[in-house]
Amino acid sequence: MTIAEQVATIAHNARQASFALARLSTSAKNEMLLQMAHGLEAGATHLIAENAKDLASGREKGLSEAMLDRLMLNDTRVRAMADALREVAALPDPVGEVTKMWKRPNGIMVGKMRIPLGVIGIVYESRPNVTADAAALCLKSGNAVVLRGGSEAIHSNRAIAAILQGVMRQLTIPEAALSLIPFIEREGVLEMLKQEELIDLIIPRGGESLIRFVVENSRIPVIKHYKGVCHAFVDASADVEMASRIIVNAKTQRPGVCNALETLLVHRDAAARCIPPIAKALAEAGVELRGDEAFRQYAPQAKAATDEDWAAEYLELILACKVVADMDAAIAHINRYGSLHSEAIITSDYGNAQRFIREVNSSCVLVNASTRFNDGGQLGLGAEIGISTTKLHSFGPMGLEDLTTTKFIVYGDGQVRG
Repeated sequence: MTIAEQVATIAHNARQASFALARLSTSAKNEMLLQMAHGLEAGATHLIAENAKDLASGREKGLSEAMLDRLMLNDTRVRAMADALREVAALPDPVGEVTKMWKRPNGIMVGKMRIPLGVIGIVYESRPNVTADAAALCLKSGNAVVLRGGSEAIHSNRAIAAILQGVMRQLTIPEAALSLIPFIEREGVLEMLKQEELIDLIIPRGGESLIRFVVENSRIPVIKHYKGVCHAFVDASADVEMASRIIVNAKTQRPGVCNALETLLVHRDAAARCIPPIAKALAEAGVELRGDEAFRQYAPQAKAATDEDWAAEYLELILACKVVADMDAAIAHINRYGSLHSEAIITSDYGNAQRFIREVNSSCVLVNASTRFNDGGQLGLGAEIGISTTKLHSFGPMGLEDLTTTKFIVYGDGQVRG
């Protein structure tokens, strides 16, 4: 069979398996996930051995130490994968939930009930744990999943998927509900993105270049976010100690992730009071500041910012900084340069906080809190498949509920339409 034929077969089998998966009870899905967790731990030695093949290949290809670290599996990381499956098993099952119900004048009852999306395709890079995490979230929400990991992790991903599929066979659950595109050629991704009659949604997880490739080539709806150009606005009434603590955390706690702070905006009425201590704290944390002329008056150690800095996602210890005239200017800057990801305001003014929430057009808007909280686990979702900056079908971190849709249900007692 050609690659195109193999991918079409995988997608067809996943569609057929999705019907059986949608009928599984919550207890059956939870038992499946718990046994999968046990299977990963029991197979740790095999997983680490297969992962060693990917690491050796990565070193031969000159992958950076950071990439090799993301790729590596050890006993601790295998246990973390297993624990993640147990955490998903413990989450409430959204499938079958009736979200609302109302009665019409003719007596019929109309409701909306949560159902799985069907078949979800995941295209991802580097981290082998995504194989288990994505599978768990899709299966718990009643969706079949077709996985296509990066070529750098092919041995690891195959080994993880084989363990998970083995559990499904033991439980007589169609293992095609969890499928892995088994080859590394790019043609496999391209053929996967053509299966619009069999796959309902594509979720890419990785760098901006991967996501743009998927969007440009997919016939299937794509949930995406290209990058996280996240802002914090220090309002005129901000408490300087709180502002400093939030900004340092948002920038430095983990600078290489999409919800890390990339641009600091300071109200001009707070500039003299807030910029010097905030700049000092950031410098002590090793952050390079790039400021406009007004910001540099209060932080002369900052380098001069260019127009490119306002749209930059640095993913390292660099922060663009600007003094703005007022909240109107702050919101206008965010709406122009932001990426619909995470924006924070530090303020003591309730009215300004509410206005910021209403008018800033991003998937998560925070008041007096670090942008690092835009994360499924931190927001109480338990786990996430990724963060969407696409307003259709979901906006923000996508947990189990966001991997479902709703259908109308109608109860009558003999009514007919006249």
